[in-house]
Amino acid sequence: MAYRLTEINAAVRRDPVGFMEACDQGYQDKIARAAEQICANLKKSPVVLLSGPSGSGKTTTAEKLSRELERRGVRTHPVSMDDYFVTQDPAVLPRTPDGAIDYESPEMMDLKLLDQHFEKLTRGEWILVPRFEFARQMRNDSRGTPLKLGRDEVAIFEGIHALNTQLTSRHPDATRLYISARSDVVDEQDHVVFKRTWLRLTRRAVRDYNFRGTDVSGTLDMWSNVRRGDKLYISPYRDTAHIKFDTALAYEASVMASYAKPLMAAVPQENQRRGELLELVRALDRFQPIDPALVPPDSLLHEFIG
Repeated sequence: MAYRLTEINAAVRRDPVGFMEACDQGYQDKIARAAEQICANLKKSPVVLLSGPSGSGKTTTAEKLSRELERRGVRTHPVSMDDYFVTQDPAVLPRTPDGAIDYESPEMMDLKLLDQHFEKLTRGEWILVPRFEFARQMRNDSRGTPLKLGRDEVAIFEGIHALNTQLTSRHPDATRLYISARSDVVDEQDHVVFKRTWLRLTRRAVRDYNFRGTDVSGTLDMWSNVRRGDKLYISPYRDTAHIKFDTALAYEASVMASYAKPLMAAVPQENQRRGELLELVRALDRFQPIDPALVPPDSLLHEFIG
């Protein structure tokens, strides 16, 4: 779908808080429908697989889905698939065409262990959810978390490779969700003024700066491989999902502008993508701004802005 810039700006001028609350309710309605389907499938499988590209809001969606399921009497156990990364041996790790380590590849994951854990959870057996220490680039099972599912309990596995058929083909009854920020913003002539990929890049750049100590130049250095990974390893499996929905919020460019514009404008002149960033910044200037202090406390945007 696409949002209209004129409608967004009119709504922001009229009632920014009410506009944001209405958008958030639309997102929550999607969460509720997903929870309903998970509950309906619970007798077949207690495993839920949540996938989506970088910047899609997987973490917040998993948390909100957990709360909605708990409200319906289903106890949930969110599991980050990042903890199933393999301990890294540079000699055998997958590589991108330019020779860099391909951090987006499913070969970075312990797919065999995930497969075993899905089977054990379905049978009601104990597993030890591993813990991957990114600072040391290794898995530390001594910090793992024991998990066993009882009646009316589910495990939500969240990660970019959750729908990879190397996993799902052996567990067809698991509930599969795919999310992404997929809405462009268009003008009155239906010309795109803010691309969906810009929305994800903005989310990623602001989050990396706020939480990962990475400036926009660093995010851009990774972005090409992130997009390559989307096309190779994530998007091909989206149509296998039982549930798909868009996490783009109509108001977010109006909020994110105050964070993204100074970060992106500061990118050095020599950066090859500076031209695109300046185009993105000019596009943000077309949105009526919203004071970030007004963003509702349970907004998806807090995953990126803090």
